[in-house]
Amino acid sequence: MTSSLERLTGIAPFVYAADCGSFVAASEQLNLTGSAISKSVARLEQRLGVRLFERTTRQLKLTDAGQAFYETCTRILYDLAEAESVLAAQKTTPAGRLRIDLPASFGRLKVMPVLTDFCHRHPYLRPYITFTDRLVDLAEEGIDVAVRIGGINELPPAIGHRYLGCERLIFCTTPAYLARRGVPATLGDLADHDNIVYGNANGAMKPWSFPPDVVTRPPMMGYRMMVSDSEAQLTALRAGLGIAQIATWLVDECLENGTFVQVLKDVSLDGLPLHLVWPKNKQLLPKVDALLQALTEGLAIR
Repeated sequence: MTSSLERLTGIAPFVYAADCGSFVAASEQLNLTGSAISKSVARLEQRLGVRLFERTTRQLKLTDAGQAFYETCTRILYDLAEAESVLAAQKTTPAGRLRIDLPASFGRLKVMPVLTDFCHRHPYLRPYITFTDRLVDLAEEGIDVAVRIGGINELPPAIGHRYLGCERLIFCTTPAYLARRGVPATLGDLADHDNIVYGNANGAMKPWSFPPDVVTRPPMMGYRMMVSDSEAQLTALRAGLGIAQIATWLVDECLENGTFVQVLKDVSLDGLPLHLVWPKNKQLLPKVDALLQALTEGLAIR
């Protein structure tokens, strides 16, 4: 039976040869001879029972099997490098590539200001930040830290998480709209108002949420505008097109400066929870630990 150590033999020469496009160029990177690199790859092919390269006099080209094996090997080498950095740099300055995934609107409006300040304090970091509202696989996509809005269900044991609080949902609009249409005193009054609602791409309206002690709830009603993006909903609100139920993190500045006014204050309630999630094996990395601290301090809902 092949041991784990034997399985690692030849991986580095193979990956360097694939990256460089030739055995000679790879040998210069690894301080070996071209012949040694070639023999190492040949032994690896023999052990695996597949051909990894198409060889020509000019260059090496990965076969389909070689490409699949290359992608796996690069992940293995990356994980090994990360493990070494944990041991060698537990108290060093955070540095290097940092992969971060954020919810689209919340990430742009709330997380990016925290991250820009974080980057000013840690100039040797190279963040790669993506914005998506889908549920990403942290390990599969190589993500160091992700911010998630919504339930996280049961996480695998290898994934750490930290609860930061819940968003708050309120009804609000502009003073100009209220001057034009009047102030709703009850939920039932919303039937006589223009409403800006959230919907999905298939045209299905997301129902409003209410506190559990609200017994009388308005029936499903029409709307002035339905959008599938939080920032678009915010734009429609600013234009005075109607009333919306919306998370306070989207409108807190507008409420403070008087651009928006909260209505029906007795039916505000907690919305979706906010979490940080990360692979536990990366938490000891100085860059990941520092980021978790910064996001916890900057995003915690109190």
